Amino acid sequence: MRTADITRNTNETRIRVSINLDGTGRQTINTGVPFLDHMLDQIARHGLIDLDVHCDGDTHIDDHHTVEDVGIALGQAFAAAVGNKAGLRRYGHSYVPLDEALSRVVIDFSGRPGLHYDVPFTRALIGRFDVDLAREFFQGFVNHALVTLHIDNIKGENAHHQCETIFKAFGRALRMATEVDPRANGAVPSTKGVL
Repeated sequence: MRTADITRNTNETRIRVSINLDGTGRQTINTGVPFLDHMLDQIARHGLIDLDVHCDGDTHIDDHHTVEDVGIALGQAFAAAVGNKAGLRRYGHSYVPLDEALSRVVIDFSGRPGLHYDVPFTRALIGRFDVDLAREFFQGFVNHALVTLHIDNIKGENAHHQCETIFKAFGRALRMATEVDPRANGAVPSTKGVL
């Protein structure tokens, strides 16, 4: 089983994350930020990743620390679950539409953190969720999962749809990249021999 359990405690957040990369999309999520819970549900369901996330954060101040730190803890969980990446497909990509919105996500479990993010949100808030926090989530993930991640919202008018297509595409790209390639015979997918 390719699983990981991460606990991350700071003065701002207390987080527990458990993942199973070979799951069915089962999830239990409670971060204290309802829109983030909705987006994490998209990752689990569309990535077929079993995901348990619990966070007690200082949301009475702002949602920033919770969203960023959940991204960090989830990145740490993925790094642990893929291990040395032997047999991994490594690369994943997905295009996802939702009504008028369309987003593309491409990921490489390269061992090199890099985020390339082009999302022209049409408004600053989705309910009470600050759209700037989506980038903070992905930056935290990238820095700790050690992946290269390209996120592009190609079109969209409704900010909720824009954000949801990003997270759905992210889940599907994760699923593709973390699948075991039966033709790889357990080899690390790099000419270097390590990632």
